[in-house]
Amino acid sequence: MSVDEILHDAERKMKGAIEHMVHDFGTYRTGRANAGVLDRVHVEAYGAETPINQVANISIPEPRQIFIQPYDRSLVPAIERAILKSDLGLSPVNDGTGIRLNFPAMTEERRKEMVKQVHARAEQCRIAVRNVRRDANEHIKGLEKKKEITTDDVKHAETRSQKVTDGFISQIDDLSKKKEQELLSV
Repeated sequence: MSVDEILHDAERKMKGAIEHMVHDFGTYRTGRANAGVLDRVHVEAYGAETPINQVANISIPEPRQIFIQPYDRSLVPAIERAILKSDLGLSPVNDGTGIRLNFPAMTEERRKEMVKQVHARAEQCRIAVRNVRRDANEHIKGLEKKKEITTDDVKHAETRSQKVTDGFISQIDDLSKKKEQELLSV
């Protein structure tokens, strides 16, 4: 594998880490209705754990409400149990044909708790990006040991690797600050 291939692979892995973090940020409740909060909720349906969006239609009729209408009405109780079991902190309202989730305004304490979760998730992502950089640098040093590249090539490649890493760390910080502002806005 060449230095360019190693760095390209590292960049691809770093992008994956950020995409995963952004997906996780979408599941945090902000006080406004967002269907993304249900991504982690799985329903016991037909003998298997199934994501809620595969067994029901999810709509947002009002800014602070989600309506879940199962394709099969017999799943309403199972969906209700799954939501109660999840850590969403929402109380489902069963109207017979579907379930309504009303999003109350978040308290200051809950907002601060969510910000802490955002910071923790961002730090996990930073660590993942740094681990990818470390692995790439180890592969590059392995090429030097095999006498495939020179010491100057190693220094140049490590500098490129660091620049890529710095760019992704900056992106993580920006996304984290944006999510924090979103959570703290009333």
